[in-house]
Amino acid sequence: MATGVLLCRHKPKRCKTIASATRSRLLLTYERRPCPDLGLEPTDMKCAALSFCLLICATALQGQTLFADRQAIGNGRLFTNDALADGHDRWRTGSYAFSHLRAPQPFDGALDEFGDVIEYRFRAEIIAPDSRTQGRPYAGLLSAGAHTHFGLGSADARVGADLVVVGPQTGLNDFQEFYHDTFGLQQPLDSPQLNDTVFLDVSGEVRQTYALGDTATLRPFLAGRLGTEDIARVGADLIVGRVGQDDLLVRDVVTGQLYPGAIGSGSGVGFVLGGDIASVSDTQLLPASEGYDASPTRSRARAGVNWQPHPGLSLFYGATYLSREFETQPEGQVVGSVRLNFSF
Repeated sequence: MATGVLLCRHKPKRCKTIASATRSRLLLTYERRPCPDLGLEPTDMKCAALSFCLLICATALQGQTLFADRQAIGNGRLFTNDALADGHDRWRTGSYAFSHLRAPQPFDGALDEFGDVIEYRFRAEIIAPDSRTQGRPYAGLLSAGAHTHFGLGSADARVGADLVVVGPQTGLNDFQEFYHDTFGLQQPLDSPQLNDTVFLDVSGEVRQTYALGDTATLRPFLAGRLGTEDIARVGADLIVGRVGQDDLLVRDVVTGQLYPGAIGSGSGVGFVLGGDIASVSDTQLLPASEGYDASPTRSRARAGVNWQPHPGLSLFYGATYLSREFETQPEGQVVGSVRLNFSF
């Protein structure tokens, strides 16, 4: 086990963040015991998370030449909710992803060197147990991270990292209760709930593009993630139509749906079909130490339609089937995703 210690100095208290790498997983763990040197109790997890963020910022400042002289090349977003599909309000019940991309020059449809295109990614997600069968703990997740998209031979690649905050500290359970109460919906089941924790997710993807005529491309990919969940995926997406062919596409974590971070010149109607299968070696969202039995494999199947009358306006709807994620889950689920982009 490799262990690093950071000290966050706040009068009159101190906080300690222990970053542990165990079985290739990066996890921030917090000890609520007195500090052995001064006998002072550390502050809470928020202080520890702040220490880590300050360390990341200091590291980024050292490499500021990599990020200098950049311009915004696009924003991407995707809202996903099971109310837009099967309507059962359970399991992977809702998420929102937002990406802001910057590069030295406007995106021209081709990726260049490592570090040229930087994506700043922000996500919120709610995972809820089924009100009848329960089976998994409630979890609210907030994450922020940075990723770089680059060319790798004839393929496109992405690598990056996200700081993921989990538990009641996110306030997402309170937000969901307020939303359901405001619109007269049944209150969600938010117990049991995962404890407050902070993870560091490291992820990457390599994607190849094969032309199938003038208006269709097949894009097989390999992807992996370590942190909140240790997952390796293999899959493919088929894009039909002129829309999306020369976009800089970002993959949604939950559904695998592709959404544009930088939009190309295509217009009209486009269709997307895709699917993947994953091997799950470990997941902190279904901790085995608390008796949860995660499924060793997962699969996703997705379809979507994108209407883009011109590059400044587009509307997307997609549906995704998610297979069972734990052994006592009686069935899979279907979630819907929407996106509205406009810029004038």
